[in-house]
Amino acid sequence: MTKYVFSFRVPADYAPDAGATAEWQAWFGGLGSALVDIGNAVTDHASLGEVGGADSRMIAYSVVAAEDMDAALALAKDCPVMRVGGGVEVGPVMEVAGS
Repeated sequence: MTKYVFSFRVPADYAPDAGATAEWQAWFGGLGSALVDIGNAVTDHASLGEVGGADSRMIAYSVVAAEDMDAALALAKDCPVMRVGGGVEVGPVMEVAGS
């Protein structure tokens, strides 16, 4: 299995509603053993260079395990950010010897 980083992005003006926490908890629970590291939420942001455009911002990251990129994308497709006009950037983790 390969590890993949999920970078969760939302519209720049996104503000979570009262049900957001429960929705995220349910989604993470549905990932089951594929969830390697729930990661962390991002409480503020700043950027240098081009990182997704001015219309979006990162709100969190997680790490999952999947057979390949298609399987990782399938895990991400029902993410709560998709329902608010956001998206999930998905990329394989490069294993570095000695780390």
